Amino acid sequence: MTTYSRIAGTGSYLPELRLTNQDLVERLAKVGLETSDEWIVTRSGISARHFAADNQLTSDLAVIAAQAALEVAGCSSEDLDLIILATSTPDHLGGFPSTACVVQDKLGAHTNCAAFDVQAVCAGFTYALAIADAFIRTGTYKKVLVLGAETFSRILDFQDRTTSVLFGDGAGAVVLEASSEPGILATALHADGSQRDILCVPGRAKQGGVEGSAYLTMDGPAVFKLAVKVLEQVAHEALEKANLKPEQIDWLVPHQANIRIMESTARKMGMSMDKVIVTLHEHGNTSAASIPLALDAGVRSGQIQRGQHLLLEGVGGGFAWGAVAVKY
Repeated sequence: MTTYSRIAGTGSYLPELRLTNQDLVERLAKVGLETSDEWIVTRSGISARHFAADNQLTSDLAVIAAQAALEVAGCSSEDLDLIILATSTPDHLGGFPSTACVVQDKLGAHTNCAAFDVQAVCAGFTYALAIADAFIRTGTYKKVLVLGAETFSRILDFQDRTTSVLFGDGAGAVVLEASSEPGILATALHADGSQRDILCVPGRAKQGGVEGSAYLTMDGPAVFKLAVKVLEQVAHEALEKANLKPEQIDWLVPHQANIRIMESTARKMGMSMDKVIVTLHEHGNTSAASIPLALDAGVRSGQIQRGQHLLLEGVGGGFAWGAVAVKY
């Protein structure tokens, strides 16, 4: 009998601190930078975002999202065989130890459960989901917790109005389990390291300090141009592998980076924005957390129903991009 993987439960968490565009306008004004709610909304589609409290780590956000997903899936942390966490903002410098291992401990998962991080920035959740699907299909594991969690507020330069208004913190989770019925239908992953400089944190750890900048830097126009191109390509690739046509997709669940990128992807696929899950306006860009956050929002709102076809896709620094076709 062929083994497939299916999404058994979803969960998410946003920190309590919610900052509107006006909150950031006032914060930036204190350091002599001018911006406005209209400027931010027009260029990004973002109206608000959430920031973690000073004592909240990426693992703390991930644990709350994980608990919500486990509850929906009807299982406990002790049932897990593997935890995969996608993040660019790990608890520890250099991601050592992995934040997934910290999450394992905080959840109380047994020590037979494997755990590791995945680093593909905003495409991280598609990479993590593809890895989990492969483990389950080969029979290596039966129940995998897949997480995307970020505290991007810690790497934002509030002297830079072009990046500091775009990102937020949060976590999303899915429980993936072995099934006799198809769930994850197809995955497609790609990367182009030659484009690494257009979106990155250029600093390096050196002798107990940081050489270069520890803040996120981005060439916005270059990122936009590349993102629009590769997202269309990888979306069609995943659909072709799944033997699906764009019109058969009930919901597009994209990485929430920029409303214009999302609109362009939908348009090129011949999809109405009515079939796109959009949380960007309230969440901002939460990097690896954005797809599972949007997925859980769609499920809990009742928009996404069992049996529907979904297309998850994202692109981020690396440059890395990926798409996953799902029968939910």
